[in-house]
Amino acid sequence: MPGHDRKLDRDELGRPSPSAHLVGPKFPIRLVLDDVRSRHNVGSIFRTADSFGAEGIVLCGFTPHPPHREIEKTALGATFSVPWTSAANALLAVADLKDMGYRVIAVEQTLHAVPLQELAIDAPSPLALVFGNELEGVSAPVVAACHGTVIIPQHGSKHSLNVSVCAGVVLWWCTQAHQKQLFPGIPYKGNP
Repeated sequence: MPGHDRKLDRDELGRPSPSAHLVGPKFPIRLVLDDVRSRHNVGSIFRTADSFGAEGIVLCGFTPHPPHREIEKTALGATFSVPWTSAANALLAVADLKDMGYRVIAVEQTLHAVPLQELAIDAPSPLALVFGNELEGVSAPVVAACHGTVIIPQHGSKHSLNVSVCAGVVLWWCTQAHQKQLFPGIPYKGNP
């Protein structure tokens, strides 16, 4: 019925402060940005990583780093609540993550890419997701270094999504899978 629903105010959302979220529990999912050039995309990915409780971001190559007002314009403070590191390039980051026991998956259109809904998630094993440059995608050497690739099935005339939108879709799917395996029967926080 009209008029019976209303927007929640910030206090009713029950969200932690940025400092509490920074040290709070996270899903064992790390995002790797391979030469993402747009500060707005980087900021949006920070905000998405905060929203879905990813454990951190690795900014690789020429990916812009905080602090920067253009990153903050879309991050809205998430650069203070999501841990991040940097690497000279994504190939080094992938090698380091593999050495630390992460399963590393590139989000890229390849011959053997698995559709996102078929990606096997082995919670609580750590997962790293590599997202690429807005024009070139994930570089070929980085794709080759990963354990596999995943794609988001699409049905329109465009061949790809914006990298920040792509990160949101993939991260949502992966956190849902982790949630179901780690906490069966408990709805994801924020869902009805």
